[in-house]
Amino acid sequence: MDPLRIGLVGCGNISGIYFKNLLSYRSTEVVACADLDVDRAKEIGAQHGVFGMVTEELLGREDVDLVLNLTVPKAHFEVSLNALEAGKHVYNEKPLTISREDGKKLNQLADSKNLRIGCAPDTFLGAGLQTCRALIDQGAIGEPIAAHAFMLCHGHESWHPSPEFYYEQGGGPMLDMGPYYLTALVSLIGPIKRISGSTRVTFPTRTITSEPKKGKVIEVETPTHIAGIMDFENGAIGEITTSFDVWHSKLPCIAIYGREGSMIVPDPNGFGGEIFVRGAKDSEWERRPLTHGFAENSRGLGVLDMAHAIAENRPHRAGGHLAYHVLDAMHAFEDSSQSGKHIVLEGGVRPEALAADAFAEDVPVGV
Repeated sequence: MDPLRIGLVGCGNISGIYFKNLLSYRSTEVVACADLDVDRAKEIGAQHGVFGMVTEELLGREDVDLVLNLTVPKAHFEVSLNALEAGKHVYNEKPLTISREDGKKLNQLADSKNLRIGCAPDTFLGAGLQTCRALIDQGAIGEPIAAHAFMLCHGHESWHPSPEFYYEQGGGPMLDMGPYYLTALVSLIGPIKRISGSTRVTFPTRTITSEPKKGKVIEVETPTHIAGIMDFENGAIGEITTSFDVWHSKLPCIAIYGREGSMIVPDPNGFGGEIFVRGAKDSEWERRPLTHGFAENSRGLGVLDMAHAIAENRPHRAGGHLAYHVLDAMHAFEDSSQSGKHIVLEGGVRPEALAADAFAEDVPVGV
C-alpha cells in the first residue's frame, strides 16, 4: 500500500511524538507541517525533514491526504472543518471538538463527502488496554458488571509552560483527561446509555508557578472536579471522578469488576502498563503479561490504523463517531449536575479489538 500522506497542523509540545512515530512506519508519511507561528512551523519542520508553512498553504497541497490536527481544543472545529472542505481526511487530538453541535457537524460533513475523521486518544489500541480487552472478551473475569475510574491531580499550572487553556471553556479535567478514561471504558465494556453527575469549581483562580509565565493568575471558567455515574448499554454501572483539585491519591486509574473476578487496568494515558486479575476463588492478584504490540509511546497509532483502514476499505477504530460518543458523555456529566436529572446519550459504538500482531509489517523503517 502507498503511504498515507499527512499534513500536521499545530507544532506544539505533543507534535514531537507524532512526528517520530508517523515518520517511522511504512504506511504513514508526514509531508508538511503548519502553525499559527509560521517561523515555528519552519523550525519544527526542518528538524524532521518536512516543509513548514501556514495552514492555508498546507490545506491546498495535493500531496496531503490527511490533516493531523494538533491545535488547542477551541481550534479543533475550525481547522478540521476547513480540512474536510478541502477534501482531506482528518485526525484530531482529543477532544473531537468543544461542543456537541460542532462534533456532529464534522461527522456529518465527513460522511457526506466520503471522508474519514479520526480522533485521539489511541492509547486504547496499545498493548495494555488491548490485552485487557482480549482478557475480558475471553471471559477472564466473567461478564463486566461494574467499573471505577479515577484521574486525580492538582492541575497543570506548576509544570506546564502555558497552562491557561486547561481552565478555559473546553478545558478542565473531564475534557482534558476524560477522553482517555471514557474511550478505554467504551472499548472494554461497550457504549454508555445514561449518565448522572455532580461538578464544582473548588478554586476560582489559579496562579502559574512554572516558567515562563510564573505569577500569572488564571480565572477558572470550567468545573475542576467532576464525579459521575454511567449506565452502560450491557447493564454494567461505572463510576468516574476527574479532578484538578486533589493533592494526593492512591486509587487505581481503572478497575473492572466482573461476575467471576476483578481486573486492575493500566493507566489509559499510556500504551503499556501492568495488568492484574483476581478470580472469585483466587487468594492473590495475578499479574498478566502483555499479549499485544505497541507497549511504548505510540501516539499516532490511530492514524496508522486509519491508513490501513482506508487501504482495506474497513472502519477505522479511533473514529469520529466513537469520539462523538465520548464528547456527548463528557458534556452529560455537567448537564446532569446543572439540571439534577439523568442524561440519556444518543448512542455509541464499541470499536473492534486489535489483533495481537496487528501492523507487524509496519516495523520502523530500517529495523
